[in-house]
Amino acid sequence: MFDNKFNRRNWMKSAALIAGAAGMSRLGFASGLKFSNDEEGSKKDVLIEKVFYKKYDEVKTIYENSLSSQSDVEGFVLEGVADISFPNDRLRIENSLDASLKQKANLVYWCPEDFPDNVAISWDFYPIKEPGLCILFFSAKGKNGEDLFSASLNKRSGDYKQYHHGDINALHVSYFRRNKKIRDFQLCNLRKSYGHNMVIQGPDPIPCVEFAKPPYNIRVVKYGPTVELYINDLQIFEWFDDGEKYGPVLVGGKIGFRQMAPLIGEYNNLKVTALNKK
Repeated sequence: MFDNKFNRRNWMKSAALIAGAAGMSRLGFASGLKFSNDEEGSKKDVLIEKVFYKKYDEVKTIYENSLSSQSDVEGFVLEGVADISFPNDRLRIENSLDASLKQKANLVYWCPEDFPDNVAISWDFYPIKEPGLCILFFSAKGKNGEDLFSASLNKRSGDYKQYHHGDINALHVSYFRRNKKIRDFQLCNLRKSYGHNMVIQGPDPIPCVEFAKPPYNIRVVKYGPTVELYINDLQIFEWFDDGEKYGPVLVGGKIGFRQMAPLIGEYNNLKVTALNKK
């Protein structure tokens, strides 16, 4: 379909420029989008339309944590076995058990705070070693509204089934997934529990560790029935919960970082802000 003089790359550039001039961002083009051309040695970054800031105002900071030292994670709760360290003045999480143990080797590291609804949760992520995956749990509570750490709930040890078919409700977004068997196209997944309900997927823009240039800023928006994921200001997906198909809309609760062995990840600049919709 495309010859050498007008190949697919050039066609996409031309289409984007036409769409940008026409303001066709609703069709998937950012009106201010510019392209870098590696073949010409350009070092210009791609400009991304900042959808988040067009939709929300950050009213105030509810919680802020640099995650740069052991004192910053005082009170955090580890479920599973892991090495927690700060070699680069950033929280490093490394699974201690061998990946051959499968779910027994995985973990969740919970922030002890409870957060309200209508918030943006953001942090900087540094992928260090793959394969494996990273998940953020949010809006996490007991199925009957109990505090996540209530003694009345069953003990959890990092096994994924305890989190999607246990006695808690939560939303969980996988934003970095690296499977040794799937290398060509990675996805970000949003699930709602109770149940292992996949509600929406989007493309994962973070490259594999070998080519990664972190940090990557991850932002999760939970605003009433709406959940959105952004990576470096690029909107990955938006999902509206009708409160019926997968149960009532989840409101408020705790957040936690999950890792699947043998992945190593680093985290810092955790921030939760209250939002108003424009």
